[in-house]
Amino acid sequence: MYEAAGIIFSNLHDKNITELTGQRTMAAVPFACRYRLIDFALSNLVNADIYNISVITHYNYHSLMEHIGTGRDWGLERRNGGIKILPPFINAYANAANFLYNSRLEALQSVSRSLDFNEPYVVLSDCDAICNLDLREMIEEHIASGAQLTIAVHPEQSRMPGANVIYHSDHTGAVTGVDLYNPSLSGVQDVCMNVMVMDTAFLHEMLMDASAHNYGSFLRDIIVQNIGKRSFRLYRHKGYFANIKSLSDYFRLNLQLAQDKQARDQLFAKKDRPILSRVMSSAPTKYNSSQVELSLIADGCVIDGRVENSVLFRGVRVGKNTVIRNSVLFENTVTGEDVRLSCVITDKNVSIRDGRVLSGHEDMPFFIEKGKML
Repeated sequence: MYEAAGIIFSNLHDKNITELTGQRTMAAVPFACRYRLIDFALSNLVNADIYNISVITHYNYHSLMEHIGTGRDWGLERRNGGIKILPPFINAYANAANFLYNSRLEALQSVSRSLDFNEPYVVLSDCDAICNLDLREMIEEHIASGAQLTIAVHPEQSRMPGANVIYHSDHTGAVTGVDLYNPSLSGVQDVCMNVMVMDTAFLHEMLMDASAHNYGSFLRDIIVQNIGKRSFRLYRHKGYFANIKSLSDYFRLNLQLAQDKQARDQLFAKKDRPILSRVMSSAPTKYNSSQVELSLIADGCVIDGRVENSVLFRGVRVGKNTVIRNSVLFENTVTGEDVRLSCVITDKNVSIRDGRVLSGHEDMPFFIEKGKML
């Protein structure tokens, strides 16, 4: 039986959806009507019996701490191990340049003094890897192969190959090359999922080497420079996988889960690998002479109108004769009567008055900030 620790990066991709990360980390962004993005990474680790987890934060992590709490809902409320929030270490003589990190390697260096776990293996995961990943199998393959680093990839017909990191390997699964955002690639490629397993000893060696040589990029300075010199391997995940690179990506992926049962099943219907989240004591949703089609609706909502192809989080209220189409409404959004919404994203606690007609486009959804009234 293996022993492993987990590290989750909560802020690395905040710039991808600045509309939603102005007051929260990427890890705390709501998703699929009742989850936060970090729930997928946390659940993948816990389902592999990993209970010593560190979450590296940067800023805006109040809502993340509120969501995680003691970790009880993931079985992480423990005397030994459990979950730790790690803000970056900044000393009294730091200057403005020390306040920010921009890469995975810099994030690890910022908390290196706190990475004192004794497990022989460690799993590194970004917070926006939306998947139900069999980490137990991945770690067992890593150990059996004798690799120092195993990288999770997803074979897919790349929609935008120029926006992805692509790994190449030989017939044994050993990494032979990396394409960094190469727009000329096409066809099925092994797209990086930003989840990896490594030997803890290799992690500490890597951090010492990075500090000595002033390295800043995990991909370019560690992986690319050591292909052929170190044992790096790939693990191919065949189930659902997505990550978020823009607000339109976020919008599209939410609506996809509302419409695609196969995608939902690959994420949420695995009895041995449930996706866990913070448990809320909400009343069931109340439907009053309403019509709902192809939508994900959380507890605690009151629906008096029509909802189509949409995602509604907890506490949303839809007024009489209101029509919500192709929209994502965050917690406690309230619409009046005779409202028409199409391709709209509302942040929390938004109020939309009677008779308003608001519309965006699938490629450019109309976004309403937290707490606004229109």
